[in-house]
Order: sequence, then C-alpha cells, then structure tokens
Amino acid sequence: MTLSTTPTRRGLHRAWYVAAVAFVTILGAAGFRATPGVLITPLREEFGWSAGTISLAVSINLVLYGLTAPFAAALMDRFGMRRVVAVALLLIACGSGLTVLMTASWHLLLLWGVLVGLGTGSMALVFAATVVDRWFVRHRGLVIGVLTAAGATGQLVFLPVLAHLAQGPGWRFASLTVAAAALAVVPFVWWLLRDRPEDVGTTALGAQPGAVRAAPSTANAAVRAVTVLAAAARTRPFWLLAGGFAICGASTNGLVGTHFIPAAHDHGMAEPVAASLLAVIGIFDIVGTVASGWLSDKMDPKVLLGVYYGLRGLSLMVLPGLFAATTEPSMLIFIIFYGLDWVATVPPTVALCRRVYGADGAVVFGWVFGAHQVGAAIAAFGAGLTRDHLGAYDLAWYAAGALCLVAAGMSLVIGHARERRTPASDEPEQATNPSKR
Repeated sequence: MTLSTTPTRRGLHRAWYVAAVAFVTILGAAGFRATPGVLITPLREEFGWSAGTISLAVSINLVLYGLTAPFAAALMDRFGMRRVVAVALLLIACGSGLTVLMTASWHLLLLWGVLVGLGTGSMALVFAATVVDRWFVRHRGLVIGVLTAAGATGQLVFLPVLAHLAQGPGWRFASLTVAAAALAVVPFVWWLLRDRPEDVGTTALGAQPGAVRAAPSTANAAVRAVTVLAAAARTRPFWLLAGGFAICGASTNGLVGTHFIPAAHDHGMAEPVAASLLAVIGIFDIVGTVASGWLSDKMDPKVLLGVYYGLRGLSLMVLPGLFAATTEPSMLIFIIFYGLDWVATVPPTVALCRRVYGADGAVVFGWVFGAHQVGAAIAAFGAGLTRDHLGAYDLAWYAAGALCLVAAGMSLVIGHARERRTPASDEPEQATNPSKR
C-alpha cells in the first residue's frame, strides 16, 4: 500500500482529526477527575469521616492513577488506544456509580480509590503522549499542550457543576452524573479514534515520504513497562524528571486540586464559589498550557520547567494570606497567575522524555507521570492530616511552595545529562539502551 501524508481531499491531514477526537474525549472524560474536591465536605458531614480518611481514598486514587500510566502506555502499544481507553471508561463508570451504595469508609477506598484510580490511570497523560508520538512529527509540543489543557481544564470546569449538584440534589447525584458521562464517551472513542496512521493508509504529520514507522509491539505489556523503567532508572535525567514531576503533582492535583475548596470553606467561602475559582484556573490553564506547548517547540524545555516551578513556588507561599469569605482582587490575581502555570510543565516534560529516551519516551513518561501522582497522593493525604491536627492548611501551602523552588533547581540541571538530538532531524534519537546515557 502506498502511504500518503494527505489522506483527505481537502488537504487537512488525518492527524488533526485524531487529535480533535482525543481532545473531546479527554475534555468530556474530565469530570471524574474533578469529583474528590467537592466530595470531602459532604462525606465528612454525612458519615462523620475525618478529612484524613477521605484524603486517603483520594491518595489511593492518585497513586493508582499514576502507577497505571506506564502499563497503560505499553497496553496501548500492544492492543491499541481504542480498546484500552474504552475499558478504562467502563471501570470509571462502575467505580463512580457504585459509590452511591457505600456505607463504610473502606467502600470509598475500594470504589473511588481502586476502581476509579485504575480507570483514570489508563486515561492519563500517556494517552495524549501516545497520540502525539504516533500521529505527529511536526507540532508535537503544540499538540501535547492542547491535549494536556483539555484534561486539566475540563476537570476544573466541571467543578462548579459538580459542586452545585453536591449541594443541591446531593453528592450521590454528582457521582451518578460522572458515571453517566464516562459511559457516554465510550462509543465516541470506539467509533472515531484510530490507533495508528497506517490504519488509514497515511503517515504521521510531518514524517518524511516513505518513512518507516515502528511496528506495533507484540511484547508483554507489563514486561516492557518494567524493562523500560529498569533501563531508564539507571540514568540521571529520569530521577531529575521524576523528582520534579512528583513535586508538580504535590503542588497541583494533590494540594490545590483536592484541598483548595475545603480550605476556602474554612475561611467562610461557599463551596460553589470556591469551585468557580478553580474553574477560572481551568480557563487560564488553556492559554498557559497551549503557550507552553508552542514554547517547547522553540526553546530549551529544561529552562521552561525551571521558570514554571519557580513561579509556582512563589505564588503558593503567598496563598495562605489571600483566603477570605469573599473573592478579593488579590485572590483573583493568584487564580489567573496560577492558572497559567497549572499544567504548563507537561509539554516540556514530555519533550525531554522523548528527546532522551526516543521510542521508549511515552512509556518513560508514564513512569515519570507515576511519580507525579505519588507526589500528589502524599500531598493530598498529608494536607488532610495537617488540617485535622493543626486546624488549618497553612503549613501545607508553605511546604509545597518551598518544594517547587527545589524542583526549579532540579529542572535546570537536566540539560547536563540529557541526550541531544542531531540538528538536522526533528525525530528523537532512537537509542535503544538508555542505560548508556
């Protein structure tokens, strides 16, 4: 079969259609990542569970969300994106829907922690990274920025809706809404998503005519994921990327995403108002993440990471003094600034993984993303304990800010150990033995 890089009659490459499908899928599926923040107070009031207990369920969810990612990336290589994502959505629907029947805290740990954690882990950022690696050679940074913004922004935009549902019809209605949304996305993924350019007789956007793409892996997915980790773990860039991204997770999903609403509630702010502020973060996140993707195609990614982490750390250190019962201008300034930085770290991190580890970049990013979620889990649980024992979240905000400054320093030295691409090629070097780097 002769492969063409312009499969549509109007000249629009098929890769853009695949990216659009992935964007809508990630955006529509984001509701189940938004739920924990609006459940903490209602569950605490109805069942009498402590913030620490509920945060433990969130932590399990976050850990599995991250640790499932590298195996999901390998499974996508073996069985295709459509199958893996469709099964993941079914897991999420079951886990979220069955929470309406729970009567004990361990039910929350099992359903929201384990089932939803496994499902969302398979829909994590490795899905976006896999789409970009398979379908794009040009504009990779820009596209990963757009897809990343879809997930983070969709999650935050859903928050006001879920908060109103939790306060009105109740948290059970909010959980059922999430389950229904997950089920609604399944046929969309199955009918419209395509796994590889070769499936529709084309090549990746920007690939050279006649370029040969790697064949789908037939290896055991778990074995490949562990083998890639073992090789990458012997290199310095992996630990710098994983450590920085762990701090990234702690300062976003783990702390702000989970505890901003209850922290604002502690200062007299209504939960729907606090949820709306997080939604505003999501709006500005679109601009910040897309711009970060564009910049990742133009600038040294390690410099971008250093700037992003540094600015985030400084902003978190001033946050405790901004909480009030009403939305003050200073809080709005923080929300806008933090929104621009929310997940701007993802495109340069993906770019560095691809540059250093070549064809294994998506799987390596899965492990780096696993570190992100471990950091998020520690922060979610730790902040809950801080609130239980100290009566306030202030210490958690200051600690996260200081760690972000550490991550900035770690990011800036990644360049001393990374593998560089040849100037004449847009493709990463296809080194197959990262342990030699």
